[in-house]
Amino acid sequence: MKHQSSTLAVPDISAVPRHVAIIMDGNGRWATKRFLPRVAGHAKGVDAVRAIVEACAVRGVEFLTLFAFSSENWRRPADEVSVLMRLFMTVLEREVGKMSLNGIRLKIVGDMSRFDPKLQEMALRAEAQTADNHRLTLTVCANYGGRWDVMQAVSRMVKDNPGAHDFSEGQLAPYLAMAYAPEPDLFIRTGGEQRISNFLLWQLAYSELYFTDTFWPDFDAEALDLAIASYQQRERRFGRTSAQVLDKKKAS
Repeated sequence: MKHQSSTLAVPDISAVPRHVAIIMDGNGRWATKRFLPRVAGHAKGVDAVRAIVEACAVRGVEFLTLFAFSSENWRRPADEVSVLMRLFMTVLEREVGKMSLNGIRLKIVGDMSRFDPKLQEMALRAEAQTADNHRLTLTVCANYGGRWDVMQAVSRMVKDNPGAHDFSEGQLAPYLAMAYAPEPDLFIRTGGEQRISNFLLWQLAYSELYFTDTFWPDFDAEALDLAIASYQQRERRFGRTSAQVLDKKKAS
C-alpha cells in the first residue's frame, strides 16, 4: 500500500492517530529509583509494552512503532546489552503466539546483522508467523537509527538505478525501512527527555510531538489517552494557514 508523504501532500487526518511512535525511555531510572538493578526496569518495561499494544488495538490505532534498541545503545555497559538481547529473545518466544491470536502483525526493523544468528532467525520466524494479521502492525526498532535508515535507503536506491544522478523523494521513499507504514501522526517519548534521539528522522517531519516525565514502566492506557487527547488539540497544518485548515473542515 502506498502512503502519502507529508512533505508532498496533506495526509488524511483522523481523531485517533493512525500511527503512534514511542521512545520507551526511563526503564533504568525507574529501577534505580526503587533501588533495583537497571535490568529490572527493562523487564518491567515489557509489561508496559504488552499493555500499550493492547490499548492501541482497542482504540483503533493501526500502527504502533517502538524504539527498543538504538544503534547508539551498544555504548551501554556490556552486561546491560547482554540482558537486553536475552530479554528480546524471551519476549519473542513468549509473545508471538499471543500476537497471532490477537491479530497483531509484528515487524522488526533495523540492522539485524549485529545480533546473534539465533535472534535473527527468531525475528524472521516471528514476522512470518504474524504476516497475515491486520488489526494492528507493531514495529519494533532494534539496532535502528534514523541516519542509518536514510543511508541504507540511498545505497539501495543508487544500486538499483546505476548511472542515474537525480533522484526524488518519491523514488527514495520505498527504500526506507518502514515504507509499509504511514508516517507517524503522534510521537511520544517517556522519561522526561525532550529529543528524538536519531529515531525515524525522515518519518517524523510532520508528526505531533508529545513528551512526558512518566517513566516507561509506568506508562499505561490512561497515560496513552492523555497523549492522544493532547494530539487531538493540535492543529495539523502541514504548511497551510489556519484559515485554510478551517475552510477544508467546513468543506468536508
